[in-house]
Amino acid sequence: MSAAVVLAVVVGAAAAKGELTGDPKAGETIYARCFACHALAYNRTGPKHCGLLGRRAGSVAGFQYSAAMKRANWVWNKQTLDRFLADPLKTVPGTTMGYAGVKDRQERADLIAYIEQAGHSEVCRAR
Repeated sequence: MSAAVVLAVVVGAAAAKGELTGDPKAGETIYARCFACHALAYNRTGPKHCGLLGRRAGSVAGFQYSAAMKRANWVWNKQTLDRFLADPLKTVPGTTMGYAGVKDRQERADLIAYIEQAGHSEVCRAR
């Protein structure tokens, strides 16, 4: 099967589920908003994002999470990250992440695509 056909099947399946296809390049621009507190490879005010997808919430060694985030009982994936980014304070009441969220669905999809792509980057592989 050609790469174009595979891409069409994947995009079609995502559209059928109501998922948006994210653009990592656009997501990189959106990530600039996150950089006030986060970085890919190291902890800042917020935890690092390398390895975020597939990681249990509240589990970066050495990072001081809120009690609410420590109690969050999920693994970060595209769906949990989308829900959290839409409204962090509602999704995890008591979180210390004082950000109102990314309200636009396409911006969230773009941001998640960037975080996913960056997780495979040299910056993250070196950590």
